Amino acid sequence: MNPHLDERVLTWGPPEAAVTVLAVHGRGQEPEFMRELATRFGPLPARFVAPAAAGGSWYPLPFLQPLSGNQPHLDESLAAIEARVDALSDVVLFGFSQGACLLAHLLLTRPRRVAAAVLFTGGFIGPDPIKPPTGAELDGVPVVLRSIEDDPWVPAHRVVETGRLFEAAGARLDLKIEPGTEHIVTDEACAAAADLIRRLAQL
Repeated sequence: MNPHLDERVLTWGPPEAAVTVLAVHGRGQEPEFMRELATRFGPLPARFVAPAAAGGSWYPLPFLQPLSGNQPHLDESLAAIEARVDALSDVVLFGFSQGACLLAHLLLTRPRRVAAAVLFTGGFIGPDPIKPPTGAELDGVPVVLRSIEDDPWVPAHRVVETGRLFEAAGARLDLKIEPGTEHIVTDEACAAAADLIRRLAQL
């Protein structure tokens, strides 16, 4: 049994909304964190679906550690998010911190067609470079990547490297690393996410 699939799922926003957003929280957080973060986007024509991680974490060790140390937890988490994505149509992936790492790794190792991705302070998982996907799943997919230059948990160079992999896979990348030393989401990042969701709603 996948422990994450037994956890609760928080939803908000109109069910008939033009855009569905899968919101994935970070380590030690709950879906309510993502709901609070999304309030900073302002009113949006979007329905949000936020699954909870079992024990408040998607994998136990820091994301730059060898992949083997995070198994089988990582594969369970990827499978749980895959199941959530497959149950939705044309979904926007939205993650912060550990949630952003999980979503970036999912798209770069198990690519699937999504409407867009908004990843705050995260990058692909593991110490070694990975190859970008070669299929057509990410062609033209908008990806917003945001982070802080001296974030205490997520090195800026890994976020930049992750962005390069998305570009190599054909995604339309919007990357910005802002100055600072805190593990936060800036107003600019929220504005970029909200703008993307509004544009998708008009398609």
